[in-house]
Amino acid sequence: MRIAIITSDGRAVTHDYASLSIGLGTAPEALLQGFATISDLEVHVISCVQKNVTSPNKLADNIWYHSLHVPKFGWLRTGYQGCIRAVRKKLREIKPDIVHGQGTERDCAISAVLSGYPNVVTIHGNMAELAKLFSSRIGSYGWLASKLEDITLPRTAGVFCNSVYTKSLVAPRAKKTWIVPNPIRREFFKTLPKATKNHRPIILNIGNISPRKRQVEILKRLQSLHKEGYDFEVRFVGVCGDDEYGTSFKRILAESNSAGFASYLGSITTEEMISAMDSADALCHFPSEEAFGLVVAEALARNLKIFASAIGGILDIAGGIEGAELFPPEEWSSMRAGISRWIKEGHPRSVVTNHIMEKRFHPRIIAENHVEIYNQVLSD
Repeated sequence: MRIAIITSDGRAVTHDYASLSIGLGTAPEALLQGFATISDLEVHVISCVQKNVTSPNKLADNIWYHSLHVPKFGWLRTGYQGCIRAVRKKLREIKPDIVHGQGTERDCAISAVLSGYPNVVTIHGNMAELAKLFSSRIGSYGWLASKLEDITLPRTAGVFCNSVYTKSLVAPRAKKTWIVPNPIRREFFKTLPKATKNHRPIILNIGNISPRKRQVEILKRLQSLHKEGYDFEVRFVGVCGDDEYGTSFKRILAESNSAGFASYLGSITTEEMISAMDSADALCHFPSEEAFGLVVAEALARNLKIFASAIGGILDIAGGIEGAELFPPEEWSSMRAGISRWIKEGHPRSVVTNHIMEKRFHPRIIAENHVEIYNQVLSD
Protein backbone atom coordinates (compact mmCIF):
# COMPACT_ATOMS: atom_id res chain seq x y z
CA MET A 1 0.00 0.00 0.00
CA ARG A 2 1.24 3.49 -0.87
CA ILE A 3 0.22 6.12 1.69
CA ALA A 4 0.62 9.90 1.57
CA ILE A 5 0.68 11.62 4.96
CA ILE A 6 0.16 15.40 4.92
CA THR A 7 1.45 16.97 8.11
CA SER A 8 3.07 20.17 9.37
CA ASP A 9 6.80 20.82 9.32
CA GLY A 10 7.71 22.23 12.72
CA ARG A 11 9.97 24.79 11.06
CA ALA A 12 6.93 26.36 9.40
CA VAL A 13 5.27 26.67 12.81
CA THR A 14 8.27 28.18 14.62
CA HIS A 15 9.68 30.00 11.54
CA ASP A 16 13.05 28.41 12.25
CA TYR A 17 13.89 27.67 8.62
CA ALA A 18 17.62 27.35 9.28
CA SER A 19 17.08 24.23 11.39
CA LEU A 20 17.86 20.81 9.89
CA SER A 21 15.32 19.15 12.21
CA ILE A 22 11.86 18.73 10.67
CA GLY A 23 10.10 18.82 14.04
CA LEU A 24 7.00 16.81 13.20
CA GLY A 25 4.26 16.82 15.82
CA THR A 26 4.51 14.18 18.53
CA ALA A 27 1.50 12.16 17.32
CA PRO A 28 2.52 12.06 13.60
CA GLU A 29 6.10 11.26 14.63
CA ALA A 30 4.95 8.28 16.69
CA LEU A 31 2.65 7.08 13.90
CA LEU A 32 5.56 7.11 11.45
CA GLN A 33 7.60 5.07 13.93
CA GLY A 34 4.84 2.48 13.72
CA PHE A 35 4.66 2.61 9.91
CA ALA A 36 8.43 2.07 9.75
CA THR A 37 7.95 -1.40 11.26
CA ILE A 38 5.48 -2.53 8.54
CA SER A 39 7.65 -3.53 5.59
CA ASP A 40 4.95 -3.76 2.90
CA LEU A 41 4.00 -0.08 3.26
CA GLU A 42 5.39 2.77 1.17
CA VAL A 43 4.83 6.03 3.02
CA HIS A 44 5.32 9.55 1.63
CA VAL A 45 5.24 12.43 4.12
CA ILE A 46 4.40 15.84 2.62
CA SER A 47 4.78 19.19 4.37
CA CYS A 48 4.46 22.75 3.10
CA VAL A 49 6.84 25.52 4.18
CA GLN A 50 7.05 29.24 3.40
CA LYS A 51 10.80 29.21 2.74
CA ASN A 52 13.17 26.73 1.12
CA VAL A 53 14.66 24.38 3.71
CA THR A 54 17.11 21.50 3.81
CA SER A 55 15.30 18.26 4.56
CA PRO A 56 16.17 14.55 4.53
CA ASN A 57 14.90 12.54 1.58
CA LYS A 58 13.97 9.59 3.78
CA LEU A 59 12.88 9.20 7.39
CA ALA A 60 13.06 5.38 7.37
CA ASP A 61 13.65 2.61 4.83
CA ASN A 62 10.01 2.77 3.70
CA ILE A 63 9.26 6.44 4.46
CA TRP A 64 10.07 9.35 2.12
CA TYR A 65 9.89 13.06 3.00
CA HIS A 66 8.80 15.83 0.63
CA SER A 67 9.13 19.49 1.65
CA LEU A 68 7.11 21.83 -0.61
CA HIS A 69 7.90 25.55 -0.82
CA VAL A 70 4.71 27.63 -0.85
CA PRO A 71 4.99 31.47 -0.75
CA LYS A 72 3.22 33.27 2.08
CA PHE A 73 0.32 34.38 -0.14
CA GLY A 74 -0.71 30.75 -0.65
CA TRP A 75 -1.47 30.09 3.03
CA LEU A 76 -4.36 30.96 5.34
CA ARG A 77 -5.24 34.31 3.77
CA THR A 78 -6.22 32.48 0.55
CA GLY A 79 -7.69 29.40 2.23
CA TYR A 80 -4.38 27.55 1.74
CA GLN A 81 -4.79 27.58 -2.05
CA GLY A 82 -1.02 27.55 -2.61
CA CYS A 83 -0.59 24.55 -0.30
CA ILE A 84 -3.49 22.69 -1.90
CA ARG A 85 -2.07 23.13 -5.41
CA ALA A 86 1.49 22.21 -4.40
CA VAL A 87 0.27 19.05 -2.66
CA ARG A 88 -1.90 18.03 -5.63
CA LYS A 89 1.10 18.41 -7.95
CA LYS A 90 3.31 16.25 -5.74
CA LEU A 91 0.60 13.62 -5.32
CA ARG A 92 0.30 13.25 -9.09
CA GLU A 93 3.96 12.17 -9.03
CA ILE A 94 3.56 9.81 -6.06
CA LYS A 95 0.19 8.28 -7.07
CA PRO A 96 -0.81 7.12 -3.57
CA ASP A 97 -3.57 4.68 -2.77
CA ILE A 98 -4.81 6.92 0.03
CA VAL A 99 -4.07 10.38 1.44
CA HIS A 100 -4.18 11.14 5.17
CA GLY A 101 -4.39 14.74 6.42
CA GLN A 102 -3.00 15.21 9.93
CA GLY A 103 -5.02 17.87 11.72
CA THR A 104 -7.32 20.77 10.89
CA GLU A 105 -5.10 23.38 12.58
CA ARG A 106 -3.35 24.34 9.32
CA ASP A 107 -3.35 23.23 5.66
CA CYS A 108 -3.10 19.45 6.14
CA ALA A 109 -6.75 18.38 6.23
CA ILE A 110 -8.01 20.70 3.48
CA SER A 111 -5.10 19.65 1.22
CA ALA A 112 -5.99 15.98 1.76
CA VAL A 113 -9.68 16.51 1.07
CA LEU A 114 -8.99 18.41 -2.16
CA SER A 115 -6.20 16.08 -3.27
CA GLY A 116 -8.25 14.16 -5.83
CA TYR A 117 -7.41 10.84 -4.13
CA PRO A 118 -9.25 8.71 -1.54
CA ASN A 119 -8.61 10.48 1.74
CA VAL A 120 -9.10 10.50 5.50
CA VAL A 121 -8.39 13.11 8.16
CA THR A 122 -7.17 12.96 11.76
CA ILE A 123 -8.43 15.51 14.27
CA HIS A 124 -5.71 16.54 16.74
CA GLY A 125 -7.30 19.74 18.03
CA ASN A 126 -11.00 20.53 17.73
CA MET A 127 -10.78 23.93 16.05
CA ALA A 128 -14.51 24.69 15.93
CA GLU A 129 -14.90 23.88 19.62
CA LEU A 130 -11.82 25.93 20.57
CA ALA A 131 -13.10 28.92 18.58
CA LYS A 132 -16.39 28.69 20.47
CA LEU A 133 -14.70 28.16 23.85
CA PHE A 134 -12.40 31.18 23.50
CA SER A 135 -14.83 33.36 21.50
CA SER A 136 -12.44 33.78 18.57
CA ARG A 137 -13.16 37.04 16.81
CA ILE A 138 -14.31 37.05 13.17
CA GLY A 139 -11.30 36.98 10.83
CA SER A 140 -8.87 35.67 13.46
CA TYR A 141 -6.81 32.51 12.98
CA GLY A 142 -9.04 30.51 15.35
CA TRP A 143 -12.22 31.65 13.57
CA LEU A 144 -10.83 30.91 10.08
CA ALA A 145 -9.48 27.48 11.16
CA SER A 146 -12.90 26.56 12.56
CA LYS A 147 -14.63 27.53 9.31
CA LEU A 148 -12.18 25.48 7.25
CA GLU A 149 -12.74 22.54 9.60
CA ASP A 150 -16.49 22.76 8.94
CA ILE A 151 -15.80 22.71 5.19
CA THR A 152 -13.29 19.85 5.41
CA LEU A 153 -14.93 17.23 7.61
CA PRO A 154 -18.05 16.49 5.50
CA ARG A 155 -15.89 16.04 2.39
CA THR A 156 -13.50 13.33 3.57
CA ALA A 157 -14.20 9.58 3.54
CA GLY A 158 -13.84 9.47 7.31
CA VAL A 159 -12.28 11.07 10.36
CA PHE A 160 -9.87 9.50 12.85
CA CYS A 161 -10.98 10.75 16.28
CA ASN A 162 -8.43 10.46 19.07
CA SER A 163 -11.06 10.22 21.83
CA VAL A 164 -14.74 9.71 22.55
CA TYR A 165 -14.93 13.45 23.22
CA THR A 166 -13.52 14.30 19.78
CA LYS A 167 -15.93 11.88 18.12
CA SER A 168 -18.88 13.57 19.85
CA LEU A 169 -17.84 16.89 18.27
CA VAL A 170 -16.96 15.48 14.84
CA ALA A 171 -19.67 12.86 14.16
CA PRO A 172 -22.44 15.36 13.24
CA ARG A 173 -20.17 16.82 10.52
CA ALA A 174 -18.51 13.68 9.11
CA LYS A 175 -19.59 10.80 6.86
CA LYS A 176 -17.81 8.28 9.09
CA THR A 177 -15.66 8.30 12.22
CA TRP A 178 -13.28 5.91 13.95
CA ILE A 179 -11.90 6.24 17.47
CA VAL A 180 -8.13 5.76 17.11
CA PRO A 181 -5.97 7.12 19.95
CA ASN A 182 -2.74 8.97 19.33
CA PRO A 183 0.30 6.69 19.68
CA ILE A 184 3.03 7.26 22.25
CA ARG A 185 6.52 7.65 20.82
CA ARG A 186 8.62 4.51 21.26
CA GLU A 187 11.21 6.38 23.35
CA PHE A 188 8.73 6.50 26.22
CA PHE A 189 8.73 2.69 26.37
CA LYS A 190 12.44 2.34 26.97
CA THR A 191 13.49 0.53 30.15
CA LEU A 192 12.39 2.34 33.27
CA PRO A 193 14.98 3.22 35.91
CA LYS A 194 14.88 1.50 39.27
CA ALA A 195 11.77 2.66 41.13
CA THR A 196 12.61 5.40 43.63
CA LYS A 197 10.87 8.46 45.01
CA ASN A 198 12.24 11.83 45.98
CA HIS A 199 12.47 12.88 49.62
CA ARG A 200 10.82 16.13 48.48
CA PRO A 201 8.06 15.35 45.96
CA ILE A 202 8.52 16.77 42.46
CA ILE A 203 5.46 17.64 40.36
CA LEU A 204 5.68 18.27 36.60
CA ASN A 205 3.48 20.36 34.35
CA ILE A 206 4.13 19.88 30.63
CA GLY A 207 2.57 21.96 27.87
CA ASN A 208 2.91 25.31 26.17
CA ILE A 209 2.01 28.10 28.57
CA SER A 210 -1.51 29.16 27.55
CA PRO A 211 -4.96 30.03 28.91
CA ARG A 212 -6.22 26.58 27.81
CA LYS A 213 -3.49 24.72 29.73
CA ARG A 214 -4.01 27.08 32.73
CA GLN A 215 -0.51 27.08 34.21
CA VAL A 216 -1.12 30.43 35.95
CA GLU A 217 -4.13 29.00 37.76
CA ILE A 218 -2.26 25.80 38.64
CA LEU A 219 0.70 27.72 40.02
CA LYS A 220 -1.55 29.92 42.17
CA ARG A 221 -3.08 26.82 43.83
CA LEU A 222 0.31 25.26 44.40
CA GLN A 223 1.60 28.57 45.74
CA SER A 224 -1.12 28.55 48.38
CA LEU A 225 -0.26 24.94 49.31
CA HIS A 226 3.37 25.89 49.77
CA LYS A 227 2.43 28.82 51.99
CA GLU A 228 0.51 26.36 54.19
CA GLY A 229 3.75 24.46 54.81
CA TYR A 230 3.59 21.64 52.25
CA ASP A 231 7.10 20.81 51.07
CA PHE A 232 7.30 20.03 47.34
CA GLU A 233 8.71 21.29 44.04
CA VAL A 234 6.89 21.99 40.77
CA ARG A 235 8.67 22.14 37.41
CA PHE A 236 7.07 23.63 34.27
CA VAL A 237 7.99 22.50 30.75
CA GLY A 238 6.88 24.16 27.51
CA VAL A 239 7.13 27.25 25.36
CA CYS A 240 6.22 30.50 27.10
CA GLY A 241 5.44 33.51 24.90
CA ASP A 242 5.49 37.23 25.66
CA ASP A 243 1.72 37.64 25.44
CA GLU A 244 -0.36 38.76 28.41
CA TYR A 245 -0.80 35.24 29.75
CA GLY A 246 2.87 34.34 29.35
CA THR A 247 3.90 37.56 31.10
CA SER A 248 1.55 36.82 33.99
CA PHE A 249 2.96 33.30 34.31
CA LYS A 250 6.56 34.59 34.39
CA ARG A 251 5.70 37.07 37.12
CA ILE A 252 4.06 34.48 39.41
CA LEU A 253 6.80 31.96 38.60
CA ALA A 254 9.46 34.47 39.69
CA GLU A 255 7.68 34.85 43.04
CA SER A 256 7.40 31.08 43.45
CA ASN A 257 11.00 30.53 42.39
CA SER A 258 12.16 33.01 45.03
CA ALA A 259 10.10 31.02 47.55
CA GLY A 260 12.10 27.95 46.53
CA PHE A 261 9.46 25.60 45.16
CA ALA A 262 8.95 26.34 41.44
CA SER A 263 11.12 26.36 38.32
CA TYR A 264 10.75 26.62 34.54
CA LEU A 265 12.66 24.23 32.28
CA GLY A 266 11.53 25.81 28.99
CA SER A 267 11.27 23.82 25.78
CA ILE A 268 13.20 20.55 26.05
CA THR A 269 14.01 17.53 23.87
CA THR A 270 12.22 14.20 24.04
CA GLU A 271 15.12 12.61 25.91
CA GLU A 272 15.20 15.50 28.35
CA MET A 273 11.46 15.17 28.89
CA ILE A 274 11.77 11.46 29.65
CA SER A 275 14.58 12.24 32.08
CA ALA A 276 12.44 14.95 33.71
CA MET A 277 9.59 12.45 34.12
CA ASP A 278 11.87 9.78 35.55
CA SER A 279 13.22 12.24 38.12
CA ALA A 280 9.74 13.44 39.15
CA ASP A 281 6.91 11.87 41.13
CA ALA A 282 3.73 13.25 39.56
CA LEU A 283 2.21 15.12 36.63
CA CYS A 284 -0.36 17.87 37.14
CA HIS A 285 -2.24 18.56 33.89
CA PHE A 286 -5.42 20.60 34.35
CA PRO A 287 -6.55 22.13 31.03
CA SER A 288 -9.98 23.60 30.34
CA GLU A 289 -10.28 21.62 27.04
CA GLU A 290 -8.31 18.64 25.73
CA ALA A 291 -8.90 16.58 22.59
CA PHE A 292 -6.60 13.78 23.72
CA GLY A 293 -3.96 14.63 26.35
CA LEU A 294 -0.93 12.74 25.02
CA VAL A 295 1.28 14.04 27.83
CA VAL A 296 -0.90 12.14 30.32
CA ALA A 297 -0.38 8.88 28.42
CA GLU A 298 3.37 9.57 28.20
CA ALA A 299 3.57 10.25 31.94
CA LEU A 300 1.69 7.03 32.71
CA ALA A 301 4.14 5.19 30.45
CA ARG A 302 6.85 6.39 32.86
CA ASN A 303 4.78 5.40 35.93
CA LEU A 304 4.03 8.90 37.20
CA LYS A 305 1.19 9.74 39.56
CA ILE A 306 -1.46 11.75 37.67
CA PHE A 307 -3.57 14.74 38.74
CA ALA A 308 -5.64 15.90 35.77
CA SER A 309 -8.88 17.37 34.46
CA ALA A 310 -11.66 14.87 33.92
CA ILE A 311 -12.31 16.06 30.37
CA GLY A 312 -11.82 15.08 26.74
CA GLY A 313 -9.37 12.35 25.88
CA ILE A 314 -7.92 12.36 29.39
CA LEU A 315 -10.98 10.36 30.45
CA ASP A 316 -10.16 7.72 27.82
CA ILE A 317 -6.49 7.55 28.79
CA ALA A 318 -6.60 7.69 32.57
CA GLY A 319 -10.12 6.68 33.52
CA GLY A 320 -9.95 3.63 35.78
CA ILE A 321 -6.13 3.68 35.89
CA GLU A 322 -4.67 3.11 39.35
CA GLY A 323 -2.76 6.17 40.50
CA ALA A 324 -4.61 8.61 38.25
CA GLU A 325 -6.79 11.17 40.00
CA LEU A 326 -9.20 13.08 37.75
CA PHE A 327 -11.27 16.09 38.79
CA PRO A 328 -13.93 18.20 37.03
CA PRO A 329 -12.06 21.07 35.34
CA GLU A 330 -13.53 23.80 37.56
CA GLU A 331 -13.09 21.95 40.85
CA TRP A 332 -9.78 23.52 41.78
CA SER A 333 -10.33 22.82 45.46
CA SER A 334 -10.66 19.08 44.76
CA MET A 335 -7.45 19.06 42.70
CA ARG A 336 -5.63 20.98 45.42
CA ALA A 337 -6.97 18.62 48.11
CA GLY A 338 -5.86 15.60 46.08
CA ILE A 339 -2.30 16.88 45.83
CA SER A 340 -2.13 17.79 49.52
CA ARG A 341 -3.44 14.34 50.51
CA TRP A 342 -0.89 12.64 48.27
CA ILE A 343 1.96 14.62 49.84
CA LYS A 344 0.75 13.70 53.33
CA GLU A 345 0.63 10.02 52.35
CA GLY A 346 4.28 10.05 51.31
CA HIS A 347 3.75 10.87 47.58
CA PRO A 348 3.70 7.30 46.18
CA ARG A 349 4.37 6.72 42.47
CA SER A 350 2.56 4.20 40.29
CA VAL A 351 4.44 1.02 39.40
CA VAL A 352 2.22 -0.75 36.85
CA THR A 353 0.78 1.77 34.38
CA ASN A 354 3.64 1.55 31.87
CA HIS A 355 2.55 -1.94 30.77
CA ILE A 356 -1.04 -0.78 30.26
CA MET A 357 0.10 2.19 28.13
CA GLU A 358 2.30 -0.05 25.98
CA LYS A 359 -0.60 -2.40 25.21
CA ARG A 360 -2.89 0.51 24.29
CA PHE A 361 -0.68 3.10 22.62
CA HIS A 362 2.48 1.50 21.19
CA PRO A 363 3.24 2.96 17.71
CA ARG A 364 3.11 -0.46 16.01
CA ILE A 365 -0.37 -1.19 17.40
CA ILE A 366 -1.78 2.18 16.34
CA ALA A 367 -0.12 1.97 12.89
CA GLU A 368 -1.67 -1.46 12.25
CA ASN A 369 -5.06 -0.03 13.22
CA HIS A 370 -4.54 2.74 10.65
CA VAL A 371 -3.78 0.22 7.90
CA GLU A 372 -6.95 -1.75 8.69
CA ILE A 373 -9.03 1.42 8.30
CA TYR A 374 -7.23 2.42 5.08
CA ASN A 375 -8.11 -0.97 3.59
CA GLN A 376 -11.72 -0.54 4.70
CA VAL A 377 -11.92 2.91 3.04
CA LEU A 378 -10.40 1.61 -0.20
CA SER A 379 -12.68 -1.40 -0.32
CA ASP A 380 -15.72 0.83 0.26
